[in-house]
Amino acid sequence: MARMACNNYFDKRMMKKTIGAIVVDTDRCKGCALCVEACPKDVIALADRKVNAHGYPYVEATHPAECIGCASCGIVCPDGCITVYRKRIEVSGDPAMEQKTV
Repeated sequence: MARMACNNYFDKRMMKKTIGAIVVDTDRCKGCALCVEACPKDVIALADRKVNAHGYPYVEATHPAECIGCASCGIVCPDGCITVYRKRIEVSGDPAMEQKTV
């Protein structure tokens, strides 16, 4: 009996997932692309045919939904141009149910 109650608890429990978002200060970015190489999910890339006020190509989030908030990009940026935000969301075990922000 106790085992059955335990299984019901885990079936109904919500799981938490971390999602991330990055903000790039494009005016300070020099386009070194260290962050592009450091990103495990290929979220950021050098902007195509765009330069900042200083004439440097800059990075931008090309696949922002894939960001996991690991902060690898922000850590390797020599000019501190990238800020990483993390948000925890609750995800049910049932893919048909909606996600709920925590």
